[in-house]
Amino acid sequence: MARDVGSVQAFEEALKGSRQAVAYFWADWSEPCKQMDAVVAELAKQYPAVAFLRVDAEKVDALTERFGVETVPCFVLLQDGAKAGSLEGADPSALTQRVASLAAAAPAAAAPAPAAAAPAAAPLGVQQRIRSLLSASPLLLFMKGTKAQPYCGFSGRVVEALRATGHGFDTFDIFADEEIRQGLKEYSNWPTYPQLYLAGELVGGCDIVTEMAASGELQQLLDEKLGAPAPKAAAAAPKAAAAPAAAPQQQQQQPAAPAAAAPAAGGAAPAALAARLEALVKSEPVMLFMKGSPEAPRCGFSRKVVEALRSEGLEFGTFDILSDEAVRQGLKEYSHWPTYPQLYVNGELLGGCDIVLEMAAGGELKGGVDEMLHRTT
Repeated sequence: MARDVGSVQAFEEALKGSRQAVAYFWADWSEPCKQMDAVVAELAKQYPAVAFLRVDAEKVDALTERFGVETVPCFVLLQDGAKAGSLEGADPSALTQRVASLAAAAPAAAAPAPAAAAPAAAPLGVQQRIRSLLSASPLLLFMKGTKAQPYCGFSGRVVEALRATGHGFDTFDIFADEEIRQGLKEYSNWPTYPQLYLAGELVGGCDIVTEMAASGELQQLLDEKLGAPAPKAAAAAPKAAAAPAAAPQQQQQQPAAPAAAAPAAGGAAPAALAARLEALVKSEPVMLFMKGSPEAPRCGFSRKVVEALRSEGLEFGTFDILSDEAVRQGLKEYSHWPTYPQLYVNGELLGGCDIVLEMAAGGELKGGVDEMLHRTT
């Protein structure tokens, strides 16, 4: 079975007994990691000669930095202690193939295992899977997270816009399937998420959907294509959104209104802390809560976000959450975002490392920040 290692020393000790190893970088907040836990456990049974080491990416910063881990789940393959390859994302078939190749250098007793794993490497083609998903739902949102718990503010805003129309809709968590996450970008020629589809056709991403919602075009389009929503469904949507027991995570996850999230923080922490957090997130137009400082980041995720912001020429303030435990814990409740770094624009949560890096890779980071600065001014 996989072995948890909580320090560099424990990691080095674990490597001594095996020529082949897989370092599995994970985080407890990541849904894809929960999926891959079962895959790793099964692979550990199939390949006893390979050491599987689970590393909490946020707690063992030295290892995260050493292997250049930027997202979770991430798998680093090691041969005689040296990096032999890596794999990012939740892709069971790809991981199985990589481990099989790594284990080929193991003792002969382990060699037959790859043949047993071969059937898992032939899933449906990703384009076919995408078409099947679209045909199964007239209104489908590919998003980060779920309706009840969006994992980014952009996904949360689209969910709110759709709820307001009274129409039912389905969602697909792209964090749960790396093949869909990457394949849909090519299918739609749209590089970012969320993506909303109506009758199999791409409507657009967050900016387009929220603009259409503000102008009334979204309601009109959905009514024309899907028919007017039943009065009961239309009446139920606002009630579900407002009821704390029905959708607390979704309501609080929405980063568009930090002021609305403050009571949640106040309920779990003193009112003075909630007020301090609100002041901190608004202390600079662009504010990054990170581990360490821009000159000396203390985790790879924070360093990557700093590099992304600097590469776009964006000015930003920072706060070292390692210097203040009350802020470190309280901000997680305030924002309902469980990890660091956290980037805020005019007091709104933009997101964490994965969102910032994805926007940067898609050429949307500066434009997204500028849009939020103008919209919230």
